[in-house]
Amino acid sequence: MPLRLALLVAGTMLPLIIFAVGLVYHEYVRDREAAFERVLETVRGMRHVLDSEMLALTSALQVLALSQALQADDLEGFHSDVEAFISQYPENVAISLADRNGRQLINTRAQPGEPLPPRINRATLDRVFRTGAPAYSQLISGSVSGHPIVTVDVPVFRHGEIVYDVAFAPALITFQRIIAQQRPTVEWTVSIFDQTGVNFARLPNPEEPTGRRASPTLLAELFKQPEAKLITTSLEGVELITAFTRSPVTGWTVAGGMPTATVTAPLWRGLATTALIGGLLLAIGLTFAVRMATRVARAEALQDLLVNELNHRVKNTLATIQAVAWQTLGDGSEPKETRRKLDARLAALGRAHDVLSETKWQSADIREIIGGVIEPYAGGHGTRVHLSGPEWRLKPHIALIVSMMLHELATNAAKYGALTIESGKVDIDWTAVDDPDGKRFRLRWQETGGPPVSATRRKGFGSTLIERGFSSQVGGRAKLEFEPAGVNCTLECPLE
Repeated sequence: MPLRLALLVAGTMLPLIIFAVGLVYHEYVRDREAAFERVLETVRGMRHVLDSEMLALTSALQVLALSQALQADDLEGFHSDVEAFISQYPENVAISLADRNGRQLINTRAQPGEPLPPRINRATLDRVFRTGAPAYSQLISGSVSGHPIVTVDVPVFRHGEIVYDVAFAPALITFQRIIAQQRPTVEWTVSIFDQTGVNFARLPNPEEPTGRRASPTLLAELFKQPEAKLITTSLEGVELITAFTRSPVTGWTVAGGMPTATVTAPLWRGLATTALIGGLLLAIGLTFAVRMATRVARAEALQDLLVNELNHRVKNTLATIQAVAWQTLGDGSEPKETRRKLDARLAALGRAHDVLSETKWQSADIREIIGGVIEPYAGGHGTRVHLSGPEWRLKPHIALIVSMMLHELATNAAKYGALTIESGKVDIDWTAVDDPDGKRFRLRWQETGGPPVSATRRKGFGSTLIERGFSSQVGGRAKLEFEPAGVNCTLECPLE
């Protein structure tokens, strides 16, 4: 029973706990998708800002490429235009002018009169001369400074032909500033990569990753599609909810990510709270179920015991009634007398039941049993019946058979014995005696002062009940003596 109730409680609570866990996980999935969308929108915004900056710079360079001094091949005059152009930028920027072969004619990073090396970044130069359109370089080392740079290259047209390439190298801190202005929180990791996946601007730790490729988890997906959302691991080993988008203008890629812990922490808190509350409720339910099951099991056991006891008592009572009826109906008396005897004997049995019912069939007081039997026969002679003995309570089965015995003795005394005349007396005493097999209950009935007594020729039901029934019903002994001075009877049985 406890196990069945515990399984019932568990079967009721566990689906609710699982449902609650499912709700928490569903909320996590929704928050995770929302986080991916937020990161993607953020990097898109950064890319738009980057493209706007680069397009503005490209337009300014295209205007510079129309310089009259440059069109007249006045390099000194064009150098003055370049100096005026770069004075607009507070950072350390540089402009280079080169021909189709990569020979540099001007480089603002070189000292006056210093020989200029050829362009290192021939790929961007060749693309400008081939397409006639602006081009944006990978991360390279400057030919003069040797520092990492990216360049914005525009063609110089003269009479419809490309004669030069003007390259502008913005300071990398410009890109760091774009990231810093657009990054939502300091927990985010944001990078700008060139066309080969090499980092040239990043937060946090802006200096260390410059010139390094993207982390392996990001690099593996970076060139499969122009835009994507995925889980990556940063160079610092932090797991990130990442999104990237590639610029159609520059070919550079902006990638950003927020720590997955931002989303998973509420998940674990929710799961822990659900598990704690669910476990507590389950424990309370199981405890309650076990306690209730124990009570129910005890109640069922008690009910079984009471039913068995009732069956036993009913069988014993029916057996007693059967014996009473058989002896009464078979003694040859007139029908009216037979009915009277049967009624009296059943009434005695009923009075014993009343005494037992008052104590819920736990036990019966010997004085009450004797009083209930003697009262109908003693009548006005109640003072001639003397009781003596300690306070004693008899078990139900002993109380019933003793009451039947006393009824027979009292009936005989009232009809033939001591209670038929004024001088007659009845003494009833009881006690507990020691025996090798345990304590035994002993009751003595002694009549005196009545008419002379002689043993009857034929034993009636009363004598048979006393001498045989007492032994068979309670395992005791009954000794019935018809002395001239009066009837004596000794009843003795085990107390257990």
